[in-house]
Amino acid sequence: MQLEHLQTVHRRLLWLSSWTIHNANHLRDKDDTDVKVGGHQASSASMAAIMTALYFHALRPEDRVAVKPHAGPVFHAMQYLMGNLPLEKLVAFRGFGGVQSYPSRTKDVDDVDFSTGSVGLGAALPVFASIVQDYLQGHGRDAPMGRMVALIGDAELDEGNIYEALQEGWKHDLRNVWWVIDYNRQSLDGVVREGLFQRIEAIFSAFGWRAVRIKYGALQQAAFAEPGGDALRRWIDGCPNALYSALTFQGGPAWRKRLLADLGTANDAADLIGRRSDDELAALMENLGGHCLRTLCEAFDDADDDRPTVFLAYTIKGWGTPLAGHKDNHAGLMTPAQMAQFQAAMGVAPGAEWDRLAAVPDPAALQAFLDSVPFFRAGPRRFRAAAIAPPPRIDLSDTVQSTQAGFGKILNEIARQGGAFADRVLTMSPDVTVSTNLGGWVNQRGLFARELRDDTFRAERVPSTQKWSFGPSGQHLELGIAEMNLMLALAAAGLSHSLFGERLIPVGTVYDPFVVRGLDALNYACYQDARFLLAGTPSGVTLAPEGGAHQSINTPLIGMAQDGLCAFEPAFLDELSLILDWSWAHLQRDGEARPDPRTHLTDAAGGSVYLRLSTRPIQQALRRSDPDFAQGVIDGAYWLRPPGPNAEVVIAYQGVVAPEAIEAAGRLAGLRRDIGVLAVTSADRLHAGWCAARRIPGARSHADRLLEGLPPHCLIVTVIDGHPATLSWLGSVVGHRVAALGVERFGQTGRIADLYRYFGLDADAILAAVARHNPGRPVIAASA
Repeated sequence: MQLEHLQTVHRRLLWLSSWTIHNANHLRDKDDTDVKVGGHQASSASMAAIMTALYFHALRPEDRVAVKPHAGPVFHAMQYLMGNLPLEKLVAFRGFGGVQSYPSRTKDVDDVDFSTGSVGLGAALPVFASIVQDYLQGHGRDAPMGRMVALIGDAELDEGNIYEALQEGWKHDLRNVWWVIDYNRQSLDGVVREGLFQRIEAIFSAFGWRAVRIKYGALQQAAFAEPGGDALRRWIDGCPNALYSALTFQGGPAWRKRLLADLGTANDAADLIGRRSDDELAALMENLGGHCLRTLCEAFDDADDDRPTVFLAYTIKGWGTPLAGHKDNHAGLMTPAQMAQFQAAMGVAPGAEWDRLAAVPDPAALQAFLDSVPFFRAGPRRFRAAAIAPPPRIDLSDTVQSTQAGFGKILNEIARQGGAFADRVLTMSPDVTVSTNLGGWVNQRGLFARELRDDTFRAERVPSTQKWSFGPSGQHLELGIAEMNLMLALAAAGLSHSLFGERLIPVGTVYDPFVVRGLDALNYACYQDARFLLAGTPSGVTLAPEGGAHQSINTPLIGMAQDGLCAFEPAFLDELSLILDWSWAHLQRDGEARPDPRTHLTDAAGGSVYLRLSTRPIQQALRRSDPDFAQGVIDGAYWLRPPGPNAEVVIAYQGVVAPEAIEAAGRLAGLRRDIGVLAVTSADRLHAGWCAARRIPGARSHADRLLEGLPPHCLIVTVIDGHPATLSWLGSVVGHRVAALGVERFGQTGRIADLYRYFGLDADAILAAVARHNPGRPVIAASA
């Protein structure tokens, strides 16, 4: 341990992070309408020593770190100090083109391992990254095992997903994970509850983690060995969090007055206090373990095995700055006067504020130390992995089938065929493996576990359709019922090519209504640019007998609105086959995000895919080999029944309401001219291409080309087993009237036909919509 250099680095990080925030709020040009930039100076200060001890002493290149959101300025200051971040990026902190408010894999340029921002999720993602690392080792990877580290604030422990992740980690024999908790006992609105540390330690211990309390710094430990030290230690242990913070803010005289009042003035403890000046006493009382580099390094060094470990590092929010300890400091900023005071204390000369090695006594010696730090010595740690050629497209011959069952059959066939692609597929599901049709895949490929576990039912010769054997070579990750964990596991597996240099094809299934339970983590996964395929099934009201709790309404809109995720909702198996064939390649693309001149979509950049599937069996279309059909499926829509030149009605549908749309078109054929039926396979891609084209003068999107030939009087009736807004925008493409049918309310139990009638999704409802927009003209009578 080179303590002197570590102390210098700590001061550099504390200064640069604080100055970066000060510059953004007080010095950088802004107009009168701008809001406060912010930046969390106090939250950064409490993490500076922890990050110094980790990055410059404990970590190795194979380790990966999720930095708590509010310590982002320290992370970027560290990268600037190491020469990995241009100064202009730091100067533009929280401004356009500058480093992000919170560490971002996709927006920042300085080697962020895991994006953070939605608190709790950054803490949990390293858990699943460790499981993925174990998975890769079980499948032949022999690279060094790294530690997956999360730096988190104590207030993040209020997030429920934290405990879901802990339980999932316990199920999978978690190892090689560190959580370092910045235990500053302050949150945005106040001071955390007394005794929280006991609950934290008990919870982690219950899940098999080692809990390490880093409470006292080296100065305090030395003082405890003096006469009166035991009394001082008891006082520190019994002091309420709020009082400790307040005394820190008030400084040495306040510490002296309170300690002497509580401990007495004529004893060993009073002598211990009396031997120190006010500044020395303040330094002693504020020398908590989370700010003491020697104590931190020793604690990290002692955790030298692969057992998951939580470090509870006691800190003071705003430590080392004029904001230290004040209860309002979470979003507070140093005033110019306070910054001048802080600058003088840090020894930074005016004009040298941005100098990397300002106020460093021996710059050459420090630079030599920085050049030798193991974590940074290997250079950038982003990996690349070659794309894996997908198998030939798999066509199904079923005449009546559901898209969910078709999805399972295609995966089953991929498993049967085997090969390099099949070997890289990793499926996962939150306790709905069988009911989302992954059973066939699992029977052939097995379930992943670090240790072999036999299928007891098969060993006991109990008949079962499922072969539930676990082992290191298994290719299905069986998760508990928490959907947040599914999305985080998909995120970790979907970053495997970048984190570990090994390409995986992650496939997750979930009941479609419960996509929303994991939506924060799904958004977070997409923000990381993780690559995965998510199948939400069953969707809409098609799981009719199970009622509204198992019926999804708004997921089509989520699919349209979620960045980084292409959403599809096929009705027929040949559409599904085409979409999956395209998706396997799309997950692996990594080109420039340049719009395609035909679709105006940025497909070359790649992304993740969301399939909204159904358990409703429907009559399948005849085999279709028209290339325009195949391209339309991928682009988002095609004409199932092309309209004539004088079309009065077009029925546009998405998903398994196809039979209702087709029936309605047939019944209208004799009473309305040139009826058209538009099969929408992806409102998401259709809408995205249309919006992109509108920003380019003279550009025409796929939606424009499909609808521009319709006469102005044509009515478009849209229908979907989901929210009607999904397709209602089609009228805006050229300027047609629209009657939008869909589901806007929670469902109830019943047969699909009953619910379609109730919600106005059946053929009768489509005909009624036509009649409402053309009063006085007859439509075919309602069906029996």
